[in-house]
Amino acid sequence: MPLSNRQNMRRLARSKLDKTGSWLRENLTVLRAAPHGGWVASIRDALGMSQADLAQRMGQSQSALAKLEMSERAGTAQLDSLRRAAHAMDCELIVLMVPRQPLQNSVDRRRLEVYSELYDKAAAHMKLEDQSVSTELRQVMLRDAEESIPDNGLWRNSGLG
Repeated sequence: MPLSNRQNMRRLARSKLDKTGSWLRENLTVLRAAPHGGWVASIRDALGMSQADLAQRMGQSQSALAKLEMSERAGTAQLDSLRRAAHAMDCELIVLMVPRQPLQNSVDRRRLEVYSELYDKAAAHMKLEDQSVSTELRQVMLRDAEESIPDNGLWRNSGLG
């Protein structure tokens, strides 16, 4: 049975994301290097803006901006607050999620885990019937894994659709 159009589209989407993800993983050290005082305070200071100036441009109090700068350094800042600060300083806020490995690798690994569960169940039933799963049968199972286990069935608790 050939892959469905949806499966092919997901594979294409993974391929595109993997290209971007590869570049991002290569540059993670640079991307993670936030200024010591945090981005909001560092950019504000580099622009020559006081907390009062930026707070006014954002339509909030200076104490609220001070809390935002502290929460950014602590890693607890709200995205909407960071977005407003970025806008007020003529900046873009970009939030990135970088896969640790290519997405296709994650899907393939999970598909093999799910297939292994199926194989182990089949082997247990065949063992009870005093039969064994042949190497040839295992190869057929692995070759057909992508067709028989759709992407949307990989991530459920049991892994099975």
